[in-house]
Amino acid sequence: MSTPQISFEFFPPKNLEASFRLWDTVQVLAPLAPRFVSVTYGAGGTTRELTRESVATLHKSSGLNVAAHLTCVNASRAETLEIADQFAAAGVNEIVALRGDPPKGEGSFTPHPEGFANSVELIEALAETGKFKLRVGAYPDPHPEAPNAQADVDWLKRKIDAGADEALTQFFFEAETFFRFRDACEKAGIDGNKITPGILPIENWKGARNFAKRCGTYIPAWVDEAFEKATRDDREDLLATAICTELCSELVDGGVERLHFYTLNRPELTRDVCFALGISPKVALEHVA
Repeated sequence: MSTPQISFEFFPPKNLEASFRLWDTVQVLAPLAPRFVSVTYGAGGTTRELTRESVATLHKSSGLNVAAHLTCVNASRAETLEIADQFAAAGVNEIVALRGDPPKGEGSFTPHPEGFANSVELIEALAETGKFKLRVGAYPDPHPEAPNAQADVDWLKRKIDAGADEALTQFFFEAETFFRFRDACEKAGIDGNKITPGILPIENWKGARNFAKRCGTYIPAWVDEAFEKATRDDREDLLATAICTELCSELVDGGVERLHFYTLNRPELTRDVCFALGISPKVALEHVA
């Protein structure tokens, strides 16, 4: 099995304790030499300033290649592009461009009156600046708002055509889910090498299960049953590491060269899976503040 390239997603910290957790997470995972790390936006753009500050600080102090999430929610075109310019001024030239989730309590996305109507418009505008490498979201299981699976493929094609360089998928539980999606994308004219699977090491099954239900991720019965039993036996971490490692191994055996881990700012499981895949520490943190 070849060794995949890896990347990690972090949350921006909302308080001092969370700031220490983020920095601890970075210190644990940075030696694995990721291609990049990304910092998310909260639903409804609620962590916009926190994201901007976290991205700038990580870029300056960690020596890592940092990508900033940017969404269309609750901001005009001018405001959104101004935030992008601030990222560029801070030396951050990679963006994960997303439509974004609606604010809490709102059932569906409503564009800002002067904002981008969708992710395609955002990608086109960012691509026109020529300042950024652009990554976008993709959905191996149908997005909750998609009428069918093909709609997600067609929408991804529009995003790639608008200027996206790479797609990071929503997490999934079985490798076949990703392969089926990649095949459909290639049939639609999308380069399969541009699609990087998103991996969620399961720290807490109850939380992961609720998250999966909210975002439309199919939960196989065998995963549900295995975690129920492992939780009773207090072996949840052991099972999570085994399931995640097996999933990643199957993906790599199927030709996947890159994996993107959703760390939830809890690095130990992600690190253990990377070790199991043959990814060993390469570098120490530089320029520590």
